[in-house]
Amino acid sequence: MVEIRFHGRGGQGAVVASNILAVACFLEDRHVQAFPAFGVERRGAPVEAYIRVDDHKVLLRTNVYTPDHVVVLDPTLVEVVDVVRGLKPGGLLLLNTDLPPDRFPRFAPFSVATVDASRIALRHRLGSRTHPIVNTAILGAFAAATGLVSLDAVCRAIHQEVPSHHDENAAAAREAFEQVAVAREADR
Repeated sequence: MVEIRFHGRGGQGAVVASNILAVACFLEDRHVQAFPAFGVERRGAPVEAYIRVDDHKVLLRTNVYTPDHVVVLDPTLVEVVDVVRGLKPGGLLLLNTDLPPDRFPRFAPFSVATVDASRIALRHRLGSRTHPIVNTAILGAFAAATGLVSLDAVCRAIHQEVPSHHDENAAAAREAFEQVAVAREADR
């Protein structure tokens, strides 16, 4: 079983991203489970969302405590939230940032991938300048960095799950797939 934790802020689309990823994996005949973890938070407050992917039925019904991968939609969260909490050694940390992976030496026990999903979202007119919607771009980067799901499945899931701007969201995912930079833990 592969477990993934998403970190974002309310309104950024972390929950939607986890649902799209679950649908994409389901389209590739995998068993999935996706759910958010938030309480009374409001727009801008930190939120988490989880997904499990397996070739067998997923029976576990708890939060994800030891993820294989962590996806961070808002780069400011790395300063206020322990985003690598429980991340398995050698696990992948995917960050939405314009910085290259080697600018995050404190995450050396993990593989680090970076993509400027905010810039990509803005280029495709997803969200506003002050609140870009980065979830579909980050999923394209995730597909490239992990190989867990194909870009084709991500784009098909976007067309099924995103209520509007299907082509722009799919284009953002494709662009991020091409632009993600990965530094594997073993390479450092």
